[in-house]
Amino acid sequence: MSRKTTTIVAIAAVAFATTLFPGGDDAAALAQAATGQLAVSAQAEQPAELVPETPLAFVSEEVVQPLPAEPAAPVLTEAGSLTELVGMIDTAAPLDSELHCLAGAVYFEARGEPLAGQLAVAQVIINRAEDARFPRSYCGVVAQPGQFSFMRGSRMPQVRTGSPAWERAIAVARIAHQGMWESEAGDAVFFHARYVKPGWSRTKTRLAQIDTHIFYR
Repeated sequence: MSRKTTTIVAIAAVAFATTLFPGGDDAAALAQAATGQLAVSAQAEQPAELVPETPLAFVSEEVVQPLPAEPAAPVLTEAGSLTELVGMIDTAAPLDSELHCLAGAVYFEARGEPLAGQLAVAQVIINRAEDARFPRSYCGVVAQPGQFSFMRGSRMPQVRTGSPAWERAIAVARIAHQGMWESEAGDAVFFHARYVKPGWSRTKTRLAQIDTHIFYR
């Protein structure tokens, strides 16, 4: 109801009361009640003032939004060939136990093969570590009984550290671990030397042959 309408209604109520009770106390009471209602309605029509609970503070200094964090350094992939990429890898950096197992498997299983063959062996070990049918680590895959002939039980033979073959194996392991070069072995999880033909190979899908090894999934 608008303020104008409320005022008219209140005035009409006063007039009605004085008409019915021109000289009595009842007329005065009714008139007073109507006048009070008019005052309340008028007060309700006034807009409420918004007062902050705490005083506002003005900052005179410039507000600077922080910049987003720098993106991670891109993976090294600018080499024109796998041979070039191997030469770009820092082989002097310390190896953790997992990379040592991966490099050791490359060294003992394929150090006499071309780099593509060494990378394929490393890729198979990585694929197995990501496959629920095999152990969940590089060292677990390499030490799994009956899988790698160079193993002595659960122990790896002594590596000739500092040799060119070991340096290449380290580089290949790092490349494979970081996915810096695509291997011809793809998603293979099995391989064998081409001069043998194990019975299980008939039930697998052949993916590639690289030098002396044939790879399957």
